[in-house]
Amino acid sequence: EVQLVESGGGLVQSGGSLRLSCAASGFTFDDYAIGWFRQAPGKEREGVSCISHMTGRTYYADSVKGRFTISSDNAKNTVYLQMSSLKPEDTARYYCAAVLVCGSSYPFGSWGQGTQVTVSS
Repeated sequence: EVQLVESGGGLVQSGGSLRLSCAASGFTFDDYAIGWFRQAPGKEREGVSCISHMTGRTYYADSVKGRFTISSDNAKNTVYLQMSSLKPEDTARYYCAAVLVCGSSYPFGSWGQGTQVTVSS
C-alpha cells in the first residue's frame, strides 16, 4: 500500500522555522519525485516544492524560494522540507505526495492527512 505520512507541523511565530518530514512506504522511492503541497482555508491546493529522485533537481514555488529547502534521505525513504523565515501567509495544511514528475499535482496513491503549519504575526 502506498503511504506517505507527514509530520513536523506546528505553531510558530513569524520569522521562525520548522522542518517537515514525509515518510514514504509501499513503493519504490527512487522511481518517483516527491512534492510538497499546501492548502490554506478557502484556497486551492498549491505546489510548494519538489525533488526529483531521477535527476536530483529541486523545484520551488516563487513564494518560497530562498526560504524553503527540500531534501531527501533515500536510506530512510524520507523527504524533508526545511522552512525558514516563515510568514503568516505560509499558514496552511502541508501535504507530500509521490508524483511521476515534478510539476504534476496528481499523486501516486491517495493524499495523506497532512500536517498543519500555523504562523502567527
